[in-house]
Amino acid sequence: MAFYDSIHLEKGMYAAPGKTFTQVLEELDPSGNYEGSPLAGLDAYQRQLKRFGIKVGGADSDAVEKFFQTSDSAALFPEYISRAVHQGMERANILPSIVATVTNIQSPDYRTVVSSMTGDDKELKHVGEGAQIPETTLRTQANLVHLQKRGRMLVASYESIRFQKLDLFTVTLRQIGNYIASTLVGDAVEVLLNGDGNQNAAPEKSLSAAPTYNDMVDLWTSLSPYELNTILASTDMITTLLGISQFQDAQAGLTFQGTGKMVTPLGANLFHVPELAEKTLLGLDKNCALEMVQAGDVAVDYDKLIDRQLERAAITVTAGFAKIFTDACRAVTYTGS
Repeated sequence: MAFYDSIHLEKGMYAAPGKTFTQVLEELDPSGNYEGSPLAGLDAYQRQLKRFGIKVGGADSDAVEKFFQTSDSAALFPEYISRAVHQGMERANILPSIVATVTNIQSPDYRTVVSSMTGDDKELKHVGEGAQIPETTLRTQANLVHLQKRGRMLVASYESIRFQKLDLFTVTLRQIGNYIASTLVGDAVEVLLNGDGNQNAAPEKSLSAAPTYNDMVDLWTSLSPYELNTILASTDMITTLLGISQFQDAQAGLTFQGTGKMVTPLGANLFHVPELAEKTLLGLDKNCALEMVQAGDVAVDYDKLIDRQLERAAITVTAGFAKIFTDACRAVTYTGS
């Protein structure tokens, strides 16, 4: 068994190319070595918290200063911040519900691939003996997908927070994560609606009045052969949709009251997206409409957090979005009052 309590921790572990702090720790202290022991179920980072007796949650959580009792334990602080921010991003993040795939890269720019398929290309036709099999061509997009850095600057002196309980400090960090997630959703919606710079904006249908149930059925049929499984709606459009009688189904109401998730009579999940422009909704097949491209995970300024004991530290995420199949997403807007 590897001995987690003898590992030397230092800030250079955050600088390993393409690896997180926890991944570096796992290589030194694999979790598989602890199967059947009291430490089973903990990852390498959590074992280090146990090593130094740091409790980050609950009513009896420690103060921030517990991280800085030794130089080794101080090296755990950036990972604590990263995980707390990540928790905030996951709590109210709808990206997993609209992104088909996530691509990790080590570059500020990315060129995705696309398959331009017409209605005829989508058919698997009979191929006679000796005849040529129909082809589907993949090609790289003409324009790059540009990644954007999104984040917040955490400003505080060590003296002002050293006695602050970690449980309460985590609440602030989670809220920062929530802000970052909301911004990423805004970026994703912008690409779904207007494209990623490769002339692939979502086909749009404009209505002169608020959408009716028949309009939603038209949206459902227009996506074929893709599946309408996700609807994103602006604040005012959510109010309009939930006013349609078919959307007030008793079973749908029970689902909303029990889980907080809105469903529709069309079988699609309905999400409130304040980032969408007024009187706008998007219907899409989440399995093939959008690709998320990111350069690493949540990043923190580990030098400042360890050496200067906080002061000013940037918490950032670098990501971008690309359309996969243009017809897998359609927009509906209305111009009436």
